[in-house]
Amino acid sequence: MASDGLRKELTCAICKDIYTDPLTLRCGHNFCRDCIDGVQDTEGGYGEYSCPECRVRFHKQPPLQKNITLCNIVKNFLATQTHQEEITGICCTYCVDYSVPAAKSCLMCEASLCDKHLKVHIETATDHVLTEPSTSLKNRKCSIHRKILEYYCTEDAACICVSCSLVGEHRGHRVEMLDEASGNKKGKLRHVLQKLITKRMKTEERVWSLEERRRKAQEKASGEAERVTALFIYIRTRVDDLEKRILSDIKRQEAKMLLSLSALNHQLEIKKDELSRRIRHIEELCNMMDPLTVLQEPDLCDPEEEEDDEDTGGHDGGDDYTGDDGSDWGAELISRISHKLSAMIRDINVIFYVQDRADILLDVNTGDNNLLISDDLKTATWTLITENRPETAERFLYYQVMSRRGFTSGRHYWDVEGSRSGGWRVGMCYPSIDRRERQSSIGNNNKSWGLHGRLWRNNQYSVRHDSNEIRLPHRISSDRFRICLDYEAGQLSFYELCDPIRHLHTFTATFSEPLHAVLYVCGGAIKISGRS
Repeated sequence: MASDGLRKELTCAICKDIYTDPLTLRCGHNFCRDCIDGVQDTEGGYGEYSCPECRVRFHKQPPLQKNITLCNIVKNFLATQTHQEEITGICCTYCVDYSVPAAKSCLMCEASLCDKHLKVHIETATDHVLTEPSTSLKNRKCSIHRKILEYYCTEDAACICVSCSLVGEHRGHRVEMLDEASGNKKGKLRHVLQKLITKRMKTEERVWSLEERRRKAQEKASGEAERVTALFIYIRTRVDDLEKRILSDIKRQEAKMLLSLSALNHQLEIKKDELSRRIRHIEELCNMMDPLTVLQEPDLCDPEEEEDDEDTGGHDGGDDYTGDDGSDWGAELISRISHKLSAMIRDINVIFYVQDRADILLDVNTGDNNLLISDDLKTATWTLITENRPETAERFLYYQVMSRRGFTSGRHYWDVEGSRSGGWRVGMCYPSIDRRERQSSIGNNNKSWGLHGRLWRNNQYSVRHDSNEIRLPHRISSDRFRICLDYEAGQLSFYELCDPIRHLHTFTATFSEPLHAVLYVCGGAIKISGRS
């Protein structure tokens, strides 16, 4: 085989192995770098150097030069040998000195042969059966008759030789040629393979679905964590601001009280000095021996006659102070703090505890024919062009449309965004609301609760239920609002989505029917925000 001769030429004379980083002596012979370095280190102790192969002598250590061409040849040879060994992994049985890849295996000889030995084998053993290189040659012969396995017994599902079929234990059984039996089995295996592939695809789809659910769960958890973090930042900011305002009020009230007390104390000091002077004067009169002098002194007022003036003076400057301990003012301060915290807790409940963001879709079958409903069922727009929808009992006649979904329990919220032009109302209603009369408008009956936008009236908003209107004191600057429902608690709340979110009003009722979202649009449009 050509590779044998090439291997011999690429073998180092020192280590008897393929060259590794070959170096060349002046005599032309090549050696591995480590091999020749070791030889020269040993010879250096004697002061003489020679070529390990031709024994030519050198008076001093000969220079070594890297043989680049030989390095490339070795590299390519090793790559080729490695590739061949990777393909078969089986070496020639007769190549003892070197591991040469086998080209074929002989079933009769139970040996693997390289190209060189195969050529000789073909010439001498023409009736032998050759196969692709194999390490399990003994398994391809019958263990009883030592003949090649050529048939397949379908009854016993075993590979047999010709003797097994004619005189052995498989005599009379139905047999097939190995290729035929192998083809039949491959057909069955392909059928099983297709089922397994289908099952694997379904499994992969489930894995993908689970991964998607896991990703969404992680995203939701991350979003909730961010929301909670933002919430507590908001809470701390609000509490810090409240603390600063309350402490400022306390400082201001303290200064006012101290000023009042200082003025009162000054008046009392003057009063005390006046009393001390009068006491000294009276004591002097009492100690005089001359009756005439005592009697000629003008009469002095009785201190009890001045009691009223003293009492009145004792409360000068006390407009906001009704006691020495300031108990009334303290109670008022506590009440203010409690009110502020209650409002803050209510807002926190809206931001954090209302968990279910409702997916509101408008029911076209309930929409007035002057309302254009968007394809995604999220926006209602007033239009002068009448829609040609059939007149039914469930359809509103006056600019309203109701949601498909109704709520009978739980906490839910949904957001809307109103247009700057026209008028609109938004709220919730019972499905039993009258849909034909003008009293069917949101808030004009006892079956609906609504927020009324009055954008053309200097941003004046109001809330209404059963025709009772409450004008909101706040000036509304946002176009976006949130409607929150706590069905069991009987609360329907409206919020302005500004920064921070601001509570507008809460209706309290005992709900007796499902509650549906309802929109009223007369000019402009109103849009329901999608899921976050």
